Amino acid sequence: MIRIGMSTSCVYPLETERSFQFAREAGYDGVEIMVTNDDTTRDAAALRALSEKYELPILSIHAPVLLLTTFVWGRDPRVKLEKSAELAAAVGAGTVVVHPPFRWQKGYSENFLDIVRSTAEASGVKIAVENMFPWKVRGRSVKAYAPGWDPSDWDCDDVTLDFSHASLSGQNALDLATHFGDRLRHVHLCDGSGSQDDGKIFDEHLLPGRGTQPVAETLQMLAARGWDGDVVAEINTRKAKTDAERVQALRETAEFARLHLGQAAR
Repeated sequence: MIRIGMSTSCVYPLETERSFQFAREAGYDGVEIMVTNDDTTRDAAALRALSEKYELPILSIHAPVLLLTTFVWGRDPRVKLEKSAELAAAVGAGTVVVHPPFRWQKGYSENFLDIVRSTAEASGVKIAVENMFPWKVRGRSVKAYAPGWDPSDWDCDDVTLDFSHASLSGQNALDLATHFGDRLRHVHLCDGSGSQDDGKIFDEHLLPGRGTQPVAETLQMLAARGWDGDVVAEINTRKAKTDAERVQALRETAEFARLHLGQAAR
């Protein structure tokens, strides 16, 4: 059965244990750890202890690829990816999510696909490259990623589909999922309301069903074809005024996933 997880990014910058608490209360099957400046996100023993305490497996590790994690595990992006894979193996997670390289990471970007494949082979963990979106500055396109922001036709074994990124890039997530085919390993469950061409600037990560992406249809398609990856909520709850509001948003997202994956409600 497809597992429904919650990314710790949903409640960032709260401490990691709070993520496990929220995931447990909202009815998720497991947790994705976004590696950040929080030491706990990089401590295999601490993560295993939290997993056991809350009876929630760690499904995946998100490599520290954001600008706010520039100095996490040093400056070398290859080392960051390798350490993410080592952490995943140590906590029993089957997947590492990684973004395409920034163009200024020259050696890494030039050899990215080879590095992804060799890291996956060495660790025994799937390295799933996530679809991103083009950058615009003052209305002009900027080449931020190399070899690019869309891994649709890259020679990589595993990819991650993010609905909010698809929205901002003007792509249809159902078409992307269909095109990815057997390479689709991981899904970030969220939504978006439009593209940069529609005047959108920010990566929204709305609750599924509150944007314009065919989220329900994509989940239904995956369930119908017997897909065996993980669906992980990656929604923005920063506007929640109370813990109860945050839990309600997380629970709504989990229930949306169960409904459209054809799973019984909890």
